[in-house]
Amino acid sequence: MASHGIKDQVAIVGMGCTPFKEHWDKGLDDLMVEAVSDTLASAGVTKDQIDAWWLGTAQSGMAGVTLAAPLKLQNKPVTRVENFCATGSEALRQACYAVASGAYDVAAAVGVEKVKDSGFQGLNAFPVPNDGTQRTLTAAGMFSLVAPAYAEKYGIEPTELRRTLARIASKNHANGAKNERAQFRREMSVDSICAMPAVAGMLSVFDCAGVADGAAAAIVVRAEDAYKYTDKPLFVKALSMVAGNGSGSVDPTYDYTHFDECEAAARDAYSQAGITDPRTELAMAEVHDCFTPTELVLMEDLGFSERGQAWRDAEAGVFDLHGDLPVNTDGGLKSFGHPVGASGLRMIFECWLQLRGEAPADRQIDTVDRGLALTHNLGGYPGDMVSFVGIFGNRTD
Repeated sequence: MASHGIKDQVAIVGMGCTPFKEHWDKGLDDLMVEAVSDTLASAGVTKDQIDAWWLGTAQSGMAGVTLAAPLKLQNKPVTRVENFCATGSEALRQACYAVASGAYDVAAAVGVEKVKDSGFQGLNAFPVPNDGTQRTLTAAGMFSLVAPAYAEKYGIEPTELRRTLARIASKNHANGAKNERAQFRREMSVDSICAMPAVAGMLSVFDCAGVADGAAAAIVVRAEDAYKYTDKPLFVKALSMVAGNGSGSVDPTYDYTHFDECEAAARDAYSQAGITDPRTELAMAEVHDCFTPTELVLMEDLGFSERGQAWRDAEAGVFDLHGDLPVNTDGGLKSFGHPVGASGLRMIFECWLQLRGEAPADRQIDTVDRGLALTHNLGGYPGDMVSFVGIFGNRTD
């Protein structure tokens, strides 16, 4: 049975987000303090007014003390959560449910990751299997399998699909070039992306999201209290989290052209929010573009395109900044990189800016009057993942 949801019971009243980049001059504590300070200021509250905190981090800390120490919190509950690449979204989900339950009046979610000076390129997956089941493919290798499978299933010439994937990357880099918080701020043409060396299958370097340090945070309260803190709150319409059971990785019928967990999370979120046609009802979407084939398939899993048609819609500009349904208006993981604990909250921060009409003029969406935004995280691999879908609105029904 799906969640009954907490539609319009909770509102986001403050948000903050650091730049995502190689923060050689800042440590983990600095990033958390910066994001939280900006968030508190945007809501006009102090840290002592926050009743409870949720910290999302994959590998940068193991307990609530990770946040309580740099913020100098006194006798406050701080819960550290982790859920693969959906960790930041999980922190917000927990904070929202806590407020909706009546347990707390004001709660905060913080997401952070500091990995660029860890000695590793990217993140290591924990726990490391020692029973012979450890994957031999990288994440890029696993997601690269999606492209040829999609091309074969829908009868697309691989060279044509290759350019479509590059167009997705080019779109996101064009958006990121306009965003002062993005790590990569240079527009990239389709031709230049296609000309780069392949790193996995038909994917080049710029078909893959980078690695970054960063932090983001949000403050949530009961909806009826929202206007005490801001005249432009965001109301939570839906929060859905689905954990797969890993069967896809051993199922011979799994064809790598869809992500069951993402489709299920979207279906649940739309039910909670009362959405029947996401393509026309949503103003925008921030999705987990860890690799370009991922974004392609997500357009179908999330119901934005018919099966086998997302590549045509991408080529037609449907998901461009000023298209029918703008996707990754801030530049996505492609432009920001992916500090795992922070990415989900970074996506919501973009919705916060766009739905409040506070995004810079050169990337403010035209569809804001629809009033609804979707964020999507996934973590894991094709056939073996977790998925989060959240929907947020700038007004109540």
